[in-house]
Amino acid sequence: MTRAFDPNRAPDAESAAAERRAAEIAFARCFGGPDGERALAHLARVTVERTLGPDADAAALRDLEGQRRLYHAICGLIERGRTAPDVRV
Repeated sequence: MTRAFDPNRAPDAESAAAERRAAEIAFARCFGGPDGERALAHLARVTVERTLGPDADAAALRDLEGQRRLYHAICGLIERGRTAPDVRV
């Protein structure tokens, strides 16, 4: 379980690293099977592979770019969780 967020208290480096590592492992496990792969493929289709027309305004472009960043952040978490030497997924 993650600790409650306290904006006035920064976590120490060791607990922040442990929390980040736990999240990487969780993402690798969640997206490790066929359903996870299907979900990632869907996210890729609606974000990375999506294009906007020439009439798209700046807000729409920024929104889509944010979605793409989130997709890639999720993929990075999954990859780090899968490739860690101390984890079985």
